[in-house]
Amino acid sequence: MRSIVLGGAGFIGSHLVDRLLARGDEVVAVDNLLTGRRETAERYRDNPRYRFLEHDICRPLPALGRAEAVFNLASPASPADYARLPLETLEVGSSGTRNALQLAEDCGAKLIHASTSEVYGDPLQHPQSEDYFGNVNPVGPRACYDEAKRFAEALISTHARVRGLPVRIARIFNTYGPRMRADDGRVVPAFVTQALRGQDFTLFGDGTQTRSFCYVDDLVAGLIALSERGDPRPVNLGNPDEMTLIEFAETIRKVVGKGGRVRSIRPLPENDPKQRRPDISRARALLNWEPRVSLEEGLVPTVRWFKQELGL
Repeated sequence: MRSIVLGGAGFIGSHLVDRLLARGDEVVAVDNLLTGRRETAERYRDNPRYRFLEHDICRPLPALGRAEAVFNLASPASPADYARLPLETLEVGSSGTRNALQLAEDCGAKLIHASTSEVYGDPLQHPQSEDYFGNVNPVGPRACYDEAKRFAEALISTHARVRGLPVRIARIFNTYGPRMRADDGRVVPAFVTQALRGQDFTLFGDGTQTRSFCYVDDLVAGLIALSERGDPRPVNLGNPDEMTLIEFAETIRKVVGKGGRVRSIRPLPENDPKQRRPDISRARALLNWEPRVSLEEGLVPTVRWFKQELGL
């Protein structure tokens, strides 16, 4: 197969590139390197089946030839990034998604779009299933990301109905693993780097808010299964094993072997979700997919990655 990965230098996108190349695909990775890394984008530069194009998908994409699949993972994805880049986040969710759709149509390809559990906002339904419409503040501090992703889903679904383009939508829940940036503001890199340095675990709120963490290899397997066996309706991809952030800090302490006390440094940010857990019944039935890697198993290579990043 020939696959195009938009956002191919990012955290999840780069792992997807790995998996596609490993199965024998020809891969074109596209990234503007706003949050992705050049060294990640160019690590396969000697592979004849790999091409990297530095390009902002908010501008029309050049002709890239025929392809079977276009994976759209192009967007800032951490709260620190989209707080720093709110207009860019809105633009990639709107103009960028429109250009991704046009690229897929031009290439004769299926579009697999990375949406997010943030479309559920601070949910009033728990766990969250795909038929839940969410509880999102359209003018709040997280709206640039939440509403960009919600609009992208609407644009993709409407485009598919009107123009018949084959599309897939993955609602991705918290994902972790090697190649996360230590400074990206999410809880996994924050807690791992604090533990490695022997510092206190610092968090917003009282630590009773919950998350569920999916290892990146499992998530990529879900994206590929979605491309092969999915249908146009959104599918949750995530790990249904839910824990509080206090419990998560203790798991990090166990894997790393050190870490300080858990302490709150400020109240929970406005509209920050208090609960997050996917209902993956649809992914199990449609894709025969569920996570295989336990949290502790996935944290071992993740911690190793951050040790290298921090020079420890």
